[in-house]
Amino acid sequence: MDDKKQFSRRLLAIGVLFSLVLAAYFVTLFDAQIVHGAEYRARSIRANTKSETVVTSRGILTDRNGKALVTNRSVYTLELDASLVPSDDAALNKELLRLIELLENRGIVWEDTLPLTAGAPFAYDFSVSGSHTTLNSYLVSKKWADEDALTTDTDPPLSPEALLSRLRTEFKADEDLTDTEARKLVGLRYCLAVTKLNQLSTAAIASDISVELIAELKDGAYAPIHIGTSSVREYQTDAAAHILGRVTKIPREKWNEYKEKGYAMNAYVGYDGVELAFEDYLRGRNGRRIVETNTAGKVTGEIYSVEPEPGNTVALTLDIDFQEDVERILAETVESMTAEDDTDRGAAAAVVQVGTGEVLSLASYPTFSLKTFNEDYTENNTDPLQPFWNRATQGTYAPGSTFKPVTAIAALETGIITPKSTILTKGVYHYGDWAYKCWLYNQNGGTHGRIDVTEAIKVSCNYFFYDIGRRTGISTIARYASAFGLGEPTGIEIPEKIGVMTTPDYVNSLDGHYWTDGQTLTAAIGQSYSLFTPLQLANYVATLAGGGTRYNAHLLKEVRTYDSAELVDVYDEPPAEIIDIEPENLQAVLQGMRDLVVSGSVAYYFKDCVVDAAAKTGTAQTGGKVSNGVFVAFAPYDDPQIALAVVIEKGGSGGALASTAVQILNAYFTSVDEAKAVVGENMLIQ
Repeated sequence: MDDKKQFSRRLLAIGVLFSLVLAAYFVTLFDAQIVHGAEYRARSIRANTKSETVVTSRGILTDRNGKALVTNRSVYTLELDASLVPSDDAALNKELLRLIELLENRGIVWEDTLPLTAGAPFAYDFSVSGSHTTLNSYLVSKKWADEDALTTDTDPPLSPEALLSRLRTEFKADEDLTDTEARKLVGLRYCLAVTKLNQLSTAAIASDISVELIAELKDGAYAPIHIGTSSVREYQTDAAAHILGRVTKIPREKWNEYKEKGYAMNAYVGYDGVELAFEDYLRGRNGRRIVETNTAGKVTGEIYSVEPEPGNTVALTLDIDFQEDVERILAETVESMTAEDDTDRGAAAAVVQVGTGEVLSLASYPTFSLKTFNEDYTENNTDPLQPFWNRATQGTYAPGSTFKPVTAIAALETGIITPKSTILTKGVYHYGDWAYKCWLYNQNGGTHGRIDVTEAIKVSCNYFFYDIGRRTGISTIARYASAFGLGEPTGIEIPEKIGVMTTPDYVNSLDGHYWTDGQTLTAAIGQSYSLFTPLQLANYVATLAGGGTRYNAHLLKEVRTYDSAELVDVYDEPPAEIIDIEPENLQAVLQGMRDLVVSGSVAYYFKDCVVDAAAKTGTAQTGGKVSNGVFVAFAPYDDPQIALAVVIEKGGSGGALASTAVQILNAYFTSVDEAKAVVGENMLIQ
């Protein structure tokens, strides 16, 4: 009996003990899953996940017909990952030195964010945007400098050598390393340090790395590296380099501006051309994702906390096939001239759509390739012909006789003459103590006889325009020039020179120059101080051909979302100016331009033109032995669609450019006719 009682007591004790253990287990489980479940779950997630920035792609650029001009190519990036840093300095330094050796052996150039030059004598280099601000923040965090004493306009209180020494000590760099070797190591350590300081996870140090390098990095278990993805710009054409522009890291001087807009310090932005002009459209919005990994570091899942948003697709007004033709034609003309006289020269051409201001082509010679910009930079930058200079929008030239239609309109509209008025030209126009000669008199002592304004434009009689210019007056001529957009901003979205129209105020503002009434005569024929860009000349002729309605020149056609699902914006601006021109006055001027190509000095060249056109030649004196050649035209004559201007430096008479203009007109209208023939109404593409 005693044995049974003893067994029962033991069994009870075991039961109580088991109950207590079970109760403790349930209490612990309840506490872990219910009371502190959310907290422990968050800790678990943080321990096995990390947040990454997802770099999105920049918007693409197309021409007016949807042909891709600038796209993106996905590339692999080599990044330092702050979450993969070894536990002690010695191990981290060893891994980074291994990485440096690998990159150097493979000829890979990497970038760090430490603003020190790579070798002795060391100096600060704040050319990278935000680098000065970042260094100041780091110095303050280490208590190496007083925040109140730091500015981004002066160097830090530490000398470059002192900073390098501090960093060597801070990062425990081996004393056996030379300063140059240590600079490489501490540069990467600094990069990791500021990544943590800015609460970021990774920092890219190299872009567009090869698959072979990735394989070697993986096989060698290099730490703390991470292979990311990004995109780089890829150019689908060698043409339009001055228009398209480039992207670069944010320029130092613009960092504060972009920082306010939410850009990351290492972001790429448009530097020039339409890449800069349409930055707000092309800019994508980066996303963020939460990456989950197992204990071995293998990614087991990812969640986007912020979806990346690619940039918009921007369609330009350019016709890239036509642009390529214009650049080729311009280059062939210049190179042919140079082969004959061994004279180096530049040139430009601009083609604008009548009635809209859409720029169909802007060509500048010599040009360059965006595809090989870096490789060719030194050669192009030292070329005396300045290939980087966009002559079409930034070159200013005297218009020569291409200006005479402006003088004619001013005289006609103010009643100085009528379309039927005639003037007996005598070859030499006497004004005060000066004698102004017509080009024909200079050539052979001849005169143009009694002529009206239409004939005067056809034969480009200086005597006729001296007379009507004097009677019209410089202020009226300048007012009409301004209305046609000469000496005024064209509205183009990329940088342009405004040029200048000759006026008394302008001439008197120049040191050592003063206005004389006789300068009205030279200004009336497009000489004196007047300087305009080829784009201004093309847009002025488009305004003339369009009956006096001037539109701003522009490169933007429309903007769509990256998937073309939604129209974001479309260019739809009203006319910039409407010039009230009597029809008979306009007709008198346009007929003179038409007669020039039908029976005038350039008729020989225009017999091969595929469309009826009208034109005006110009010879712009430069003070040298050879004048610049200027030529403007529009077509078709009865239904104007395009207007163009061609300028060739030291090109001689404007008539020498007539063949170039005809080739450009033929290139445009032949391509238009072919496009219509390819797909007609109610036809299917097979």
